[in-house]
Amino acid sequence: MTETSTNGSTTRRRLLAAAGSAGVIGLAGCTQSGGGDGGDGSGGDGLSGTIDIAGSSTVFPVATAMAERFESEHSEVDINIQSTGSGGGFANHFCPGRTDFNNASRPIRSEEEQSCSENGITPVELTVATDALTVVVNNEADWVDCMTTDELAAIWSAEDPPTTWSDVNSDWPDRELELYGPTDASGTYDYFIESILGEEGNHRQDYSATEQDRTIIQGIEGSEAAIGYLGFAYYSQNTDRVKAVGIDDGSGCVEPSLENARTGEYTPLSRPLFTYPKQEALSEEHVAEFARFWLENATSEEIIADEVGYVPLNEDAQSEAMDRLETAIENAQG
Repeated sequence: MTETSTNGSTTRRRLLAAAGSAGVIGLAGCTQSGGGDGGDGSGGDGLSGTIDIAGSSTVFPVATAMAERFESEHSEVDINIQSTGSGGGFANHFCPGRTDFNNASRPIRSEEEQSCSENGITPVELTVATDALTVVVNNEADWVDCMTTDELAAIWSAEDPPTTWSDVNSDWPDRELELYGPTDASGTYDYFIESILGEEGNHRQDYSATEQDRTIIQGIEGSEAAIGYLGFAYYSQNTDRVKAVGIDDGSGCVEPSLENARTGEYTPLSRPLFTYPKQEALSEEHVAEFARFWLENATSEEIIADEVGYVPLNEDAQSEAMDRLETAIENAQG
């Protein structure tokens, strides 16, 4: 499958702005040039139909980049993408049978699988990239460049939550903490609890919660005492507006970066990102071909790293995901 060349930074800014403001994008009629067989955008294969996708705001830019390229080669396929949060997508769209894919920044839960099963939906887990979940503060917060996982847990725990920075670390100023982060429908929220607070930990609720990552950036940019967390792609497009904090999990401070996520040094906040097609929808050729297209391009440095801001799959991970997809397609198409 031929990849489409684009201006990476410009396209990524546009994708992230769409995720941050509209939360939903319909890509029908995309005019971006592609590598289709016929050269006229049709691909010459007669694929047509609609694909509906919901779920993670973190995966939204990846899904949008893939959808734009696919539509440029198959102009009769319309792909509609909603940014609803991982859990919101599973609960309100995917498991009730309203969408063909659900994007997720954490694995599907057993209760979500049960809900899907009760509605005759079979989710197929496909890893599509790796993210470096990023803690960000205001550019003027010169007292903090690195934070231990214990300090991070103290800030966000519902158990005896601190009210000022100095409550967490006496070297920090007596400034009231202002907190921004994703809602409890977000896979980013779930992953943060698992990796920082622990399975038994409770996330404090006295913070500005939003599914719009742009709002997190804006809030932190506007307050010197603010702190929040979000996916690396959104930080990487706003490095002039907020500051990323290095994380020390006991082995020294490590900055969030694609390379540190790739090597596994950025712990514990490196995480896999997923899309879940429903096996039943893969009986339709245009849905199956889009899923194949996504995985075929999931190793692309140009698309995943340069354009979107995540770590692409390596060849082994791509092969494993493709095997899982082909088995699901075979089961769906009989």
